[in-house]
Parts: sequence; C-alpha cells; structure tokens
Amino acid sequence: MTQQENRQSAAKTAIVTGASRGLGRNTALNLAACGADIILTYHSNKEEAESAVAEIEKLGRKAVAFQLDTADPSSFDGFVAEVGKTLKAWGRERFDYLVNNAGIGMLMPIAETSEADLDRLYAIHVKGPYLLTQKLLPLLSDGGRIVNLSSGLARFCVPGMSAYAMMKGAVEVMTRYMAREFGDRGITVNTVAPGAIETDFGGGAVRDNPDHNAFIASVTAMGRAGVPDDIGPMIADLLTGRNRWLTGQCIEVSGGMFL
Repeated sequence: MTQQENRQSAAKTAIVTGASRGLGRNTALNLAACGADIILTYHSNKEEAESAVAEIEKLGRKAVAFQLDTADPSSFDGFVAEVGKTLKAWGRERFDYLVNNAGIGMLMPIAETSEADLDRLYAIHVKGPYLLTQKLLPLLSDGGRIVNLSSGLARFCVPGMSAYAMMKGAVEVMTRYMAREFGDRGITVNTVAPGAIETDFGGGAVRDNPDHNAFIASVTAMGRAGVPDDIGPMIADLLTGRNRWLTGQCIEVSGGMFL
C-alpha cells in the first residue's frame, strides 16, 4: 500500500446535514459502516438525532448531533465553531466529507405558489448549502469530497413540483461551479439526484400512499419505488471509494424513472 493509500485508509470525518431521518440518516449510517466518524445536524427532532448518534456509536464510530437550521445563515458561524471544537476533541484539525442533504418538499401548482414559498425553498436548498459550504471550507481537508443532493425532478416533470425542482436545478449548477473552484485543492464535488424514495419526506406520500407508490413503480425501470438503502450506500461509496477523478457530475439514482 502506498503512503497516499495509507492516509486514505485512516479514519475520516463526515458532516451530514439533515441526518436525523430518511436519506440523511441512512447516508450517515453507511458512512459510519465505512469507518467514518459523523457530525450530523437536525432541524427540530432532537430525539431522532440522538437515536442516530447511538446507532453510529454501535458501529464503533464517534458521532455528535447539532441543531442547525440551514435556512438561517446567521447560525452558521456558531455551528462551524462547534465543528472545530468537535474535531479538536477527536484529535483532528479537518474533516473529510460534506453531504448537503437537509431539505423539505413542497407540492403546489405554479398558480398557487407564493413568494414566501419560493423564498423558503431557496433559503433551504440553495442559499443555505452555498453559504454553509463557504463557511466550512477552511475546515475541509485538501482532497476532501462534497456531495450535494438534487432530485430526479430536475430532469423529469411531475405537476406541482416546479418550485422544488427549480431549486434542485440550481443545486446542480452550484455543484459544477464548486467543482471548478475547489479543484485546485483536490476537492471533488458531485450531485446525487435520487428518484422517489419511501421515506417521510413530503409527508410520506411515496411510502404511505399505495396508489402513489404503485404509480412510481409503473414508471420506474426497476419496477418499484426506491428505499433509503438504495441511496445511502451509493453516497457513501462515492465519498469513500476510489472516485477521485469524478467531479462536477450529477448522478441520478432513481432506478430508471421515466426512461
């Protein structure tokens, strides 16, 4: 094993936003299973966040959860300070992986979407990740990796999802620019775009509504809706695997929706 491979095999640290539930939680657990220690954030469900921390610790990894509202940039300096303290307590100066996952869904026709709706989606899905990544850059290792979450809805259209999909389109553009500007530090930045997944996202429609679930299955090449275990392991592999020459790309993980 080369010296570089030895460094890569050492324990890594990941930050995963919105990791108390759903895809974020699954991603955090899969990263822990790959040997990473986890700093996770949650918006309001402290109990679920603490449960995720306990699961990670059962895997033999370190974990801590911090409350963070990604729509509130005024809180970012305090969060970054807590990250720095945590890294120091863990005997490290930098972290290695960032997953910008936190988000909300919104199903609403264009004719009924308000300015406030657009502002909230923009704050959470675009402005928040942009500024949070900016604030965390000094603590991100050279050669680190970033994954931003988009959606298959940025490629195909489902009526009522225009505002949400627009924001995810912006995330994909943001990713390309991050990849270009951070490349001189050896940092890769990619987008992962899940399809419809059975979680509580969007009120749990895909998971809990049999008719909706059946429709998703009917337009998906693999013949079913996705589950968190279809996404978390893929993100973990993208971050921890040997994907050092992949950057600025959008990878749709949808089981082949609307092909």
